Amino acid sequence: MIEMVDSFNHWSFGHLRPFVKRVLSFGKGVIKGHCKFWIFQSFNGVVVVGSLLSFLLAMAYAYVILFPRFQPVINKTYETPHFNSSVSECNYFEGNWIQDESYPLYDASQCPFAENGFNCLANGRRDRGYTKWRWKPKNCEIPRFNAREILEKMRGKRIVFVGDSLSRTQWESLICMLMTGVEDKRSVYEINGNKITKQIRFLGVRFSSFDLRIDFYRSVFLVQPGPSPRRAPKRVKSTLKIDKLDDIRNEWIDSDILIFNSGHWWTPSKLFEMGCYFLVGGSLKLGMPITAAFERALHTWASWLNTTINANRTSVFFRTFESSHWSGRNRLSCKVTWQPSSRTGGRDRSPISDIIIKVVKATAVPVTVLHVTPMGAFRSDAHVGTWSDNPSVPDCSHWCLPGVPDMWNEILLSNMLSRN
Repeated sequence: MIEMVDSFNHWSFGHLRPFVKRVLSFGKGVIKGHCKFWIFQSFNGVVVVGSLLSFLLAMAYAYVILFPRFQPVINKTYETPHFNSSVSECNYFEGNWIQDESYPLYDASQCPFAENGFNCLANGRRDRGYTKWRWKPKNCEIPRFNAREILEKMRGKRIVFVGDSLSRTQWESLICMLMTGVEDKRSVYEINGNKITKQIRFLGVRFSSFDLRIDFYRSVFLVQPGPSPRRAPKRVKSTLKIDKLDDIRNEWIDSDILIFNSGHWWTPSKLFEMGCYFLVGGSLKLGMPITAAFERALHTWASWLNTTINANRTSVFFRTFESSHWSGRNRLSCKVTWQPSSRTGGRDRSPISDIIIKVVKATAVPVTVLHVTPMGAFRSDAHVGTWSDNPSVPDCSHWCLPGVPDMWNEILLSNMLSRN
């Protein structure tokens, strides 16, 4: 604004100065000639002066209009456009955690499908603050969770989770969330009567009143494990066939919503230190790095997806690596904090997540990435720690229930409902 006024002063009055001098000279003569008259006719003088000023302003305005050399300089400010707050255009994963006393969404002790090892409050954790946080996207709102409404909209559907124990945690979370909208809890049951265990390969829960199935398939690598080939070095105890998808893959096809995850088992301690190496086309790849093998395995998954999944029926999601909070020189120390961290400490990035995002971009079948890595990086307060069914083994990988996985499901459900 200051710059505009300076420009106006420079351009307008600079060019108007000769014109104003001529007008004032004329006015001076008029005043001299009529001075005596004005003294005795004060009222008429006021009228004349007013008329003269109006005349001068009118002439100045006309000059600017007729000779438009004044061009004000305007400073422009560019803002990032505000996105429409509808969930279909929402970037769910750019935001922050805010306290919300209306949370948690359920009581894990009242949910038969919440694993005992994840029920931190029942295992002795005294503070409840970690259950009172809600993720708030920067440019939009995640709709408030309404179990009954979602159950109605999911009527007749089949939801399938495929992955490791973090996938099972999300599966348990979703079931507990939706059970709050069911009056007869006995109408929700595991179809084979199985109890939740860490090693079981399949669990399926049916909401009979809504004809809704929510299944979990344990496939920690997504590709096939195999034995050690003949004449392999002694250090090779087993293999991972990264060019062949898991042999239970056909069980995933007949689904309406399909959610994958993988990553926590793609580590030296779970692979090389256990004598497990990679196999491609029957050939042992002893020198292949883990990240390269993971990318090759994801291409195997993507090829199966493109040739098998009907995109007109099935909505596919892939959740990125879930931030862990191990610390210390060997990352063996687990210290659960009382509040979320103010900094991510580099945990908002992961090579595994980067590979997932890269591969998914090239799939023919649309896949939505649930990029939970950055949001989880702040939640050093929400891990199981020593409040599990085995307190002698601290856990800074898995999350307490209720907790962070509930927010993954709120985002998942918002995304699904926005499509419908």
